[in-house]
Amino acid sequence: MATSYDPDTYTKILLDESEQPTQWYNVIPDLPEPPPPPLHPGTLEPAGPEDLAPLFPMALIEQEVSTESYIDIPGGVLDVLRLWRPSPLFRARRLERLLDTPAKIFYKYEGVSPAGSHKPNTAVPQAYYNHQEGITKITTETGAGQWGSALAFATAQYGIECEVWQVGASYRQKPYRKTMMEVWGATVHSSPSDVTEFGRELLAQDPDHPGSLGIAISEAVSAAVADPTVRYALGSVLNHVLLHQTIIGEEALLQLAKVGETPDVLVGCTGGGSNFGGLSFPFLREKLAGRMNPTIRCVEPAACPTLTQGEYRYDFGDTGHMTPLLKMHTLGHSFVPEPIHAGGLRYHGMSPLVSHIREIGLVEAIALPQTECFTAALQFARAEGIVPAPEPTHAIAATIREALECKETGESKTILTALCGHGHLDLASYEEFLSGNLVDLDLDQAQITAAMETVPVIG
Repeated sequence: MATSYDPDTYTKILLDESEQPTQWYNVIPDLPEPPPPPLHPGTLEPAGPEDLAPLFPMALIEQEVSTESYIDIPGGVLDVLRLWRPSPLFRARRLERLLDTPAKIFYKYEGVSPAGSHKPNTAVPQAYYNHQEGITKITTETGAGQWGSALAFATAQYGIECEVWQVGASYRQKPYRKTMMEVWGATVHSSPSDVTEFGRELLAQDPDHPGSLGIAISEAVSAAVADPTVRYALGSVLNHVLLHQTIIGEEALLQLAKVGETPDVLVGCTGGGSNFGGLSFPFLREKLAGRMNPTIRCVEPAACPTLTQGEYRYDFGDTGHMTPLLKMHTLGHSFVPEPIHAGGLRYHGMSPLVSHIREIGLVEAIALPQTECFTAALQFARAEGIVPAPEPTHAIAATIREALECKETGESKTILTALCGHGHLDLASYEEFLSGNLVDLDLDQAQITAAMETVPVIG
């Protein structure tokens, strides 16, 4: 029997297990024009499946280049996803009252997964497809540790060995992320590390190097390509990763329909783009089809403003020039962001898909400082009870801005955002904020200029 929701009192909107989506949505066929292809770093020709085969199983490569609108989720993946999916959609009534806003605020909560974030939505299928091809070890990088935790959990489900390079600044800021990964059987290195040649070179220059996602990617990729029995997994940026995450938006569409709502504004934090794409792409499909017309807004950290200050051009996805060249908004592959606590958003580039839809005007983007984000996080936590991870505090801050604007104008908008993970292992950042030691970090424009000089000139 369908649940009846009282329009005046409901706070949590659920889906039955039988309502869980069984297909991923591929936005590319619905776009006015397709995104530019990745390029081989040596030939500068479009990269083909054979170029990606040393890194990924063929099933993921096929998804990366798929022109199908929908791809079935394998039963072996659904069996694991059912541990926490469908995830709840909340109406933030207490936050609305705190802000005294006429806006309706909804958030899709992904912190209910075993790893505490949205990342297992892609970690599980990536581990599954590797297992199907007989792969017994996967390498990866991680920023704040959400992705590394997710892949460690996922590989444990299929008996696969997992080796993780975690960005050094986050490795030191968030020690219990390492512990969580090790509980699930992963081996974890601080990046740059002394176990790869590239890492040793960087440590020789600076023993206290803060690291970056670009550096950690280089280390993980180098370890994978050195052994033909090992593969690499990426937690964001690539098409197949965003594809897997669309289960978030597909569920949210069904949940909002249960209470007769459609969003006027959709807000998501963006680092590599997987959380944002996962929430927004199904709604973008509906917008392109003329069934709704939400404003879709990316929110990124002011200390790493890829979409708002980066250039849209081909660049390496990693610092060591080992990945294909991707057409994306970039600050330069050698750019090392300041060690803000939103470690998952400290990436020099942006998903080519998110970059493309930004470039053709389908979404907008803003950048926010971390003190505003943590202020918003405290408001949210004290009203709604959930302590957010530092990454989604950016979306929360932008949501609060929008809700307060509604208060000023008297307009009642429906706002949707994604709370992509909880902050239970990020409490050191909250301690810094509460003690007054967390400050906004100035963006070094000279560093961006220098990094952009290293970006290849294509065409």
